[in-house]
Amino acid sequence: MKQGIIFGILSYLSWGLLPLYWRLFETMPAWEILSHRIVWSFVFVAVLVTVAKKWKQLKGVISSKKSKAAVLLCSIFISINWFLFIWAVNNGHVIETSLGYYMNPLISVVFAVMFLKERLGAGQWIAIGLAGAGVLIMAIQYGHIPWIAVFLAISFALYGLAKKIANLDVLLGLTWETLIVSPIALLYLLFIQAQGTSTFSSLSGSSVILLLLSGAATALPLFWFAQAAKRLPLSMVGFIQYIAPTTSLLLAIFVFHEPFTEGQLISFSFIWGALILYSYVTFKKSKAAKQLQAAKVSM
Repeated sequence: MKQGIIFGILSYLSWGLLPLYWRLFETMPAWEILSHRIVWSFVFVAVLVTVAKKWKQLKGVISSKKSKAAVLLCSIFISINWFLFIWAVNNGHVIETSLGYYMNPLISVVFAVMFLKERLGAGQWIAIGLAGAGVLIMAIQYGHIPWIAVFLAISFALYGLAKKIANLDVLLGLTWETLIVSPIALLYLLFIQAQGTSTFSSLSGSSVILLLLSGAATALPLFWFAQAAKRLPLSMVGFIQYIAPTTSLLLAIFVFHEPFTEGQLISFSFIWGALILYSYVTFKKSKAAKQLQAAKVSM
């Protein structure tokens, strides 16, 4: 349990602190940063696969058409999510990224109902309604829907859905996800280098090293999360996950000095209320299910 909590905190704190990391490269276009992230992530996981001697298993894990389609979708959705996040961070929208990841668990629940035919109780539907009200309030304040937050939440929820369908080992899954898009990312980097528009060569030595480490910065939190998920109840993992958007929100307000208006506070309050209600109702359902199972076993 203690190890699981430590792994969980490490993973979500790392994700929450990522805006600090990507701000180091704010002079680079988002597409260029994304391409480097994809390429170096693949290099990093390829080293891990080599050390773990899992290359022979790689092809076998996607033997069916369903798993191949799911992995392809994983690759597309996570690439979209990474690009949106990098662009938002380096264009002063960290508060919206925080909102997106607060919304993500509730969007995932909606997708579970739509695609996996899961059933929700009244309290869980009320929580989703509260979250929708929070987004509507922010849309009214902005004069438009907070698209960055919405697309971040939807793209990551779709990634999670595809990931669940693929049902792959964490390391092998990430290897396939980065392998599929790495050739495109590498071709893009070579193209902008040939065009003379690449900014990589203008980086300082320390910045180059940090950019090369983006693979580790991407993969390690995923592995820590996987270790946490193995050791902890799902309800506890669900609670710990709010460390990430909370950390990003605090960074946005106190480090990046993004304005946090009264309207945004009201909107976030609806989202926070929704998450508290959903977590409470889900915990009660889980506890009741365990008690029922225990009663059946004792009989």
